[in-house]
Amino acid sequence: MAAPFSSTSTVGSIFRPNPNPPKSLLSPSDSFQKGFHCVKCRSTNVNVYSWSSAANYARLRHGASKLSGKPIVVKHLLRKRAGVLRCATIEEIEAEKSSIEKDAKARMEKTIETVRTNFNSIRTGRANPAILDKVEVEYYGTPVSLKSIAQISTPDSSSLLVQPYDKSSLKAIEKAIVNSDLGMTPNNDGEVIRLSLPQLTTERRKELSKVVAKQAEEGKVAVRNIRRDALKAYEKLEKEKKLSEDNVKDLSSDLQKLTDEYMKKIDSIFKQKEKELLTV
Repeated sequence: MAAPFSSTSTVGSIFRPNPNPPKSLLSPSDSFQKGFHCVKCRSTNVNVYSWSSAANYARLRHGASKLSGKPIVVKHLLRKRAGVLRCATIEEIEAEKSSIEKDAKARMEKTIETVRTNFNSIRTGRANPAILDKVEVEYYGTPVSLKSIAQISTPDSSSLLVQPYDKSSLKAIEKAIVNSDLGMTPNNDGEVIRLSLPQLTTERRKELSKVVAKQAEEGKVAVRNIRRDALKAYEKLEKEKKLSEDNVKDLSSDLQKLTDEYMKKIDSIFKQKEKELLTV
């Protein structure tokens, strides 16, 4: 059983080692890291940890308690517990890298498809159903693409045949083609619409070539912007200490190779379209 605690006990006796120590009377919190240290007594009560007596046992409480008329103040060196920081695993980092790469490649691929679609909508003198891809028809109050409500075919190299699934939409289709910038006059016979492609003049071919060049440049700008976004994502991982500076340099190099690859694809389809336009 623990010895009773007396208000006349000296501070030294409290901390003096006992060769036959009784059952531990103190239960300091696990947040204490350097034990207890007695400091110079003061005459005023302060909000600190102090010793008190209760039921013949010494215990630690928050507040000030007086022994022999003076408070005994125990200095509490307590460090705030830092939050637990969980480091990302190699698998998680690799997954993030892979996600950035896949996103960049998917967006670049979509850019190529957009450029192709824009090129196909420019007529070159030869009949191509894709010429009508951008034509929208007001169908029952809702704008829809022409190819979604009609079958488009090429009876010959200089004409298009538009056969609507719903014959009541013929007038709306005719109006949409007239209002487009295709420069074609539709022939509506009540069943289908026929379109004859007029021969392009040299001047018109040159104008369309400039339009195609502009669309190709817009595609390249889009690819560069995708590269920029991916690079920012890598730099963010570097700031989060998930990637080293060397890692980012290597990934940036790979990203540049991917960018160059899609730039070449745009150049290739541009040259092909330009050739179609300028060839009489």
